[in-house]
Amino acid sequence: MKLIAEQIECLYQFTRKHYVEWYDLQTELVDHLANSIEAQWQENPKISFEDALQVEFKKFGVFGFMEVVEQRQLVLNKKYNSIIWKHFKAFFTIPKIIVTLGAIIATFLSLSYLSNRTDVVLIVFVIIVLSFYFSIIFFSRKNRKANKLTHKKWLFKEIILGRSSLVGMTYLPIQIFIHSEKVMDSAFGIFIISFLIVAMALIEYIILIEVPRKAEDYLKETYPEYTLENAN
Repeated sequence: MKLIAEQIECLYQFTRKHYVEWYDLQTELVDHLANSIEAQWQENPKISFEDALQVEFKKFGVFGFMEVVEQRQLVLNKKYNSIIWKHFKAFFTIPKIIVTLGAIIATFLSLSYLSNRTDVVLIVFVIIVLSFYFSIIFFSRKNRKANKLTHKKWLFKEIILGRSSLVGMTYLPIQIFIHSEKVMDSAFGIFIISFLIVAMALIEYIILIEVPRKAEDYLKETYPEYTLENAN
């Protein structure tokens, strides 16, 4: 005995009712629930669809689908971070390493000749961080508009275009600078700050330009059904 289309749609509604808002997670849960309900029917053909669904849902515990959602978020965040790291490492291969080193040296020389380098560095850090957050907000709003058109939200797409566990890294250089102002008094300190400025700029470029530009490829790689859903 197999589920009919109306029952499959009921399962999608059921996942949405229990706070699973992403289509990819809904589909995974619907597949799991459908297989489990059909397995119950093989053992007990008289059990109703609603009763079989409740039996299976109780197996998820008092928090329902929350643990499944959290686990999937962890997996996709880890995948996203690995993508960022892959792009970042690409800048440390020839010929990009030459350009990267050139940017660090140029920043170092510029700061070395400035008498007010402390103020300049602080302004640069603030500009980088603010531009990062404003861009993340822009991508998040753009993604929400796209979701309204398709009526489907994809968790990995939200991570790529609006969420990142790397956001907190933007605070690290600022904290180092604020608590170690004397670092600017030495050539080594200026070089470290120059490296941090270029590294932050690279991370921002990767997160806001490179990865979003290839977002469709990463989504199709992650979700085989993504191409079909977005072809409609």
